[in-house]
Amino acid sequence: MDAAQPRTRVVRRRCAPKWFPCPHCGKRGKRKARHTRRVTDLAYQQLAIVELTVGEYRARCSCRKTFRSQVAGIEPRAEYTNRVRDAVIDRLLDDGMNMERVQQAMQRDFGLDLSDGFLYDCLDWKVRQLDLADYRQWTLDHFSGTLCIDELHLGKKTLLLATDPLSDFPVAFALVGSNDHDHMQRFLNNLKNHGFGPRVVVTDGSNLYPALLAEVWPGAQHQLCIFHVLKDINACVFDALRVLRRRLARHGRGGPKRRGRRTKAQQRARARRGATKKDQAHYIWKHRYLLVRKADDLSPREVDHLLQMMAYLPALATLRRFVVEVYQLFDPAQSPHQARCRRAALANKADDQAIPDLVRALAMLKPKKFAKMIAYLHSPARKRVRTNNHVERVNRKVRYFEKVRYKWRRRRTIVRFVVLALDRWRQQCQAARPTKTNRKRRKPSGSARPRAA
Repeated sequence: MDAAQPRTRVVRRRCAPKWFPCPHCGKRGKRKARHTRRVTDLAYQQLAIVELTVGEYRARCSCRKTFRSQVAGIEPRAEYTNRVRDAVIDRLLDDGMNMERVQQAMQRDFGLDLSDGFLYDCLDWKVRQLDLADYRQWTLDHFSGTLCIDELHLGKKTLLLATDPLSDFPVAFALVGSNDHDHMQRFLNNLKNHGFGPRVVVTDGSNLYPALLAEVWPGAQHQLCIFHVLKDINACVFDALRVLRRRLARHGRGGPKRRGRRTKAQQRARARRGATKKDQAHYIWKHRYLLVRKADDLSPREVDHLLQMMAYLPALATLRRFVVEVYQLFDPAQSPHQARCRRAALANKADDQAIPDLVRALAMLKPKKFAKMIAYLHSPARKRVRTNNHVERVNRKVRYFEKVRYKWRRRRTIVRFVVLALDRWRQQCQAARPTKTNRKRRKPSGSARPRAA
């Protein structure tokens, strides 16, 4: 038996007065005819039809000979209302659906059989409604003075992105053919020409940024991302651990190899002797992440594992001490002078100089580069941004758009989705921030304190 057809609901709307203004100049024209057409609307588990009656008017201006009246919420010559278009955009941007799932959801919920071309037309329609100049002015009004800059590689193209981590919104983007000096310089100059004068700029350790930032914003402090710095240093620590672990696993392999299976007596004797060097090396490598974990994040059981690792391999105490002192270099509660003194003391320790991988890690903490790592210590406590994680999260969201919906190949497709995503982000920020009128009307009740704006 075929599935039951959804019930059809017809709504009649009329906009055909005797006189109607021209949509371009506003001069009123006289009606010469009426036209009726059907437009599909949204209705859950129903088929909603709008019988729209509009008037055709003889123009009394030089814009055109005739024009038709328009109804709010319905585009001229459109087969669907704007509510259908908005529903498609919400499922693409908010619900994370791809094109096929949007078609299935609209068919299931509203009985609409939408074509691929209509879905792409919805994106173009939404982009044409946006006012990018208004968005730029809004970002200038709410800019906190801290800027995070990063790049995202999308196939053969690169997306340059700037965000505000304190006010929590994207600032601007540029889609370029390659991530080189000229494109980055043009991107930063455009930000400067738009009125952005940041006090702090946070980037990763790319060699592309220092000279350009000093040229475009000479008075801005350049903050290197602490997350990337610690990631590179911990990689050197793991390299040193790998050398020690392999040396421990090879220890005691001399002599003839045992053939055949061990008897039960031999197995019991081995158990009494304890773990072999190979077992100890395996234990250390299995729990290697504990070597670089912060002391405050270690559980009592993880502390026992870490002590057992050092009992198996005492040389790990040097690596652990090095990691703890590196974390102390970036303590946000210290002063810049204290951080420089700690760096100098760490660089002069003989135990670290004896391990080549730690020497390579110390080379990343040279005084000139270390000054950019601790630039956040010169900012007020509430504005101490040490990483560019904010722009990284925005990059992941853009990457999610690319992976979930479809592979982006055209420049127009990438720009369209990024523009829509930035505008949706602004709408969420505006909804989260109370307006000035709402803040004035809000009064504390009883002994409760008023919330900070």
